[in-house]
Amino acid sequence: MDRRQFLTTTAGLALGSFTAAAPAIAQAKTKVRVGYLHTVAVDGQIWTGMDRGSFEKQGLDLELRQFNTGLEIFQALIGGSLDVLATGAVLSNFPARGQGKVFLINDIEVATAQLWVRGDQGIKSFEDLKGKRIATATGTTAHVFLDTALRANKVDPKAVELVNQTMPAAVTAFISGAVPAVALWVPFNVTVRDKVPGAVKLADASAYYPKAAIIGGWAAANDYYEPNKETLAKLIRGWADANDYIIANSTEAMEKLQKGHYSQTPMADIDESFKAQKMFSSRDWKRMYSDGTVTNWLQQSTDFFMANAGIKDFTPASKYFDPSLYLKTIA
Repeated sequence: MDRRQFLTTTAGLALGSFTAAAPAIAQAKTKVRVGYLHTVAVDGQIWTGMDRGSFEKQGLDLELRQFNTGLEIFQALIGGSLDVLATGAVLSNFPARGQGKVFLINDIEVATAQLWVRGDQGIKSFEDLKGKRIATATGTTAHVFLDTALRANKVDPKAVELVNQTMPAAVTAFISGAVPAVALWVPFNVTVRDKVPGAVKLADASAYYPKAAIIGGWAAANDYYEPNKETLAKLIRGWADANDYIIANSTEAMEKLQKGHYSQTPMADIDESFKAQKMFSSRDWKRMYSDGTVTNWLQQSTDFFMANAGIKDFTPASKYFDPSLYLKTIA
């Protein structure tokens, strides 16, 4: 066999070996059942990562399932139909009750939560809300924000009547005139603005940042967390790739997000949703994981949820949030 024949034969054998191994590699992907909310602040990194192949490169196959509220997602997690979830402020609720382990933070929902009122029903200020009905989904980002906003404007939360509904139902009630006010999260503000021309945004969460910061992120099921840290580390790496891409290429990233996953939402509204959150690079988050900033923000929301539920014995953020996996994973 001359040199040329040898090289050709060797290359053919190598190629054959690679081709034979390829299906095995594809089958080796680890499936992760993920629950999420369809709002830019929650699923922006997810869809960007899916489109860029960020998770696939880590050997993960994300099985995505959409929910309407964080409460619904946690119920699914607790029930065993999910491995992990991504949500908003509810991240600080159930883990404090011993249900779920927080390991990754998405962003700060600086202005995603908003309070809209109807001037045609006599609401022009916070003072006018006393004795009135406000629709919202209790136990969520919107509820945390509403409580903060009322107290900051010297209105006792007990002085208003909360109407607890799913967010779509709360928004519908506001549009129909059944309630004069609604505490919501983006992108539901788009529907309100379009359907009720005279509606006024009385406040959003940015007025109370950074003293009160609502953060969203990821939690894993209790029985999934410890034995699957290697898989979660891969999830963190995939998330970091998507997150940092969005920060470096925000215009392009939002355009792709709108085209592929928010086609019914105008680009201007996607941009507004993006600006309503505050993102940090994966490396910048390391400092806030390390110095206790994230833990303190989580604890603020936990204190509200537990007080609201009348629960005095609960797990603090320092116990239900584990920053170590992220700090080990991100260089």
